[in-house]
Amino acid sequence: MESILVIGANGQIGTELVAELRRINGAERVIATDIKEPASELKNNGPFIQLDVLDQVKLREIILENRVNRVYLLAALLSATAEQKIKSAWKLNMEGLLGTLELSRELKFRLFWPSSIAVFGPSTPKDHTPQFTITAPTTVYGISKIAGEQWCEYYFNRFGVDVRSLRYPGLIGYKSEPGGGTTDYAVHIFHEALKNQSYESFLSPDTELPMMYMKDAIRATIGIMESDAGRIKIRSSYNIAAMSFTPEQLAAEIRKHISNFRITYKPDIRQQYADSWPHSIDDSCARNDWGWQHEYDLSGMTGDMLQHLSQVLVHH
Repeated sequence: MESILVIGANGQIGTELVAELRRINGAERVIATDIKEPASELKNNGPFIQLDVLDQVKLREIILENRVNRVYLLAALLSATAEQKIKSAWKLNMEGLLGTLELSRELKFRLFWPSSIAVFGPSTPKDHTPQFTITAPTTVYGISKIAGEQWCEYYFNRFGVDVRSLRYPGLIGYKSEPGGGTTDYAVHIFHEALKNQSYESFLSPDTELPMMYMKDAIRATIGIMESDAGRIKIRSSYNIAAMSFTPEQLAAEIRKHISNFRITYKPDIRQQYADSWPHSIDDSCARNDWGWQHEYDLSGMTGDMLQHLSQVLVHH
């Protein structure tokens, strides 16, 4: 029986991706790995192996022993963290990808690797950012992502490696804690709204960024991986989008549910990262090529997020 491997399963995307893949394919067929010990949910609901993605020998063993035919490579250092740890971010983000591309070339599994809107920079058109445009990032994370996109395309063109990728916008989910990314304010604000009815934003009120509800991101991720190879026309990474909003607009939406919610603003270094990113994304290539469609807009996401997160916080 063939199985699916998720590397970096402890993170914001990994936690929810593993749960959904196990729901679809059966728990025993989805192997979660991470360098850290996982949350109990991840460990108790199916196979978990502790793994550093840079340990290529162990990774190869796991893939061979379990007849893995799909790998989701999510291990990475995110934007704000990467700025603090430049060399280790480059090492993890790049060597992790290159090593896995080499293994995919040898062992012929299908590979998913996430890119990000961080590949865009200050000189990129800000509104409806096209699929093919200036990618001149000014962050460590963005530089590693644009390099990664080019490696993916190279391995597809040169060796036929079946690699697929999405440029995630900011992702909002209730199952894991905010993880040090610039767009994570949009997760943190919900926690603070429910706990304290107030939030201090590290971005200014009118900072518009492209965002996506985690449920849509997981559907997109599995959707591109399960699409027929002939429909995947872009092997660097696809733009995907759902909604764009500012901290002020999000706060107004939260107030419809928590009327006394207050937001204050104290922009920090992350404002500079956000200012270098697009306001909105044109994802028509993903929609036309393999049928991507989002389900959640700002009001749908806000209602769903508050409902689920309030249950999560009660149990903690």
